[in-house]
Amino acid sequence: MAILRRDLFVTWRELPAFLAQVLLQPVFLLFVFGQVLGSLGFLQEGYAALLFPGIVALTAFLTALQNTALPLVIDFSFSKEIEDRLLAPTPTTAVALEKIVFSSLRALVASAAMFPLGVWILGDIPWRTEALGWVVLFVVLGSLTGAAAGLTLGTLVPPSKINIVFALVLTPLLFTGASQYPWASLDVLRWFQVVTALNPLTYVSEGLRGSLLPSTPHIPAWVCALALVGFLALFTATGLRGFLRRALD
Repeated sequence: MAILRRDLFVTWRELPAFLAQVLLQPVFLLFVFGQVLGSLGFLQEGYAALLFPGIVALTAFLTALQNTALPLVIDFSFSKEIEDRLLAPTPTTAVALEKIVFSSLRALVASAAMFPLGVWILGDIPWRTEALGWVVLFVVLGSLTGAAAGLTLGTLVPPSKINIVFALVLTPLLFTGASQYPWASLDVLRWFQVVTALNPLTYVSEGLRGSLLPSTPHIPAWVCALALVGFLALFTATGLRGFLRRALD
């Protein structure tokens, strides 16, 4: 808790820079695809409503992933800041789990900020009060899964290769996560539908889209939740193993 309080204090001191860092990409995606292209008549009516839940999912997942992976690479390379944390009177695995919790909290803040920004950019966003519980569930699961994936990535990839790996990982994650389109609409591209089913971001996007737009064809909520729990368990196990290997090196 002391380590977490320290990280939260630093984030609060740097809040404007943090928000600019994590919100710039999703805000521009929402503005260009939801507002600009729609105003020019290149998109069908109602596409912005389909897009918004996917952008919230993208914000939750990628914010958590990046805020876990990149600091870990730095900590384990030249800064060695991780050594101070490892000397704390707490199990080594607790240090790794704190990274997941902290990055998830940052992702939750970024995701919550997307709702007023969505109203500002689009003028209106899909919302159902009765869907609040499902929305919170999928944003939390998406943030935790993204943070656990970041822990895996940050501990398994050598620091010298992180830029290449991020370029090879983030772009496919971005465009195969069903954030810009409903997963069910890909039945005309069966091979691509199968590929997107392997991306954990797909289940965050579909869970939020189904919660906010239940009339849109979507993956059932229980399937999305179960898939995210499975991905979370997998990435947490591999991430903890990689963290222990690096920490004890």
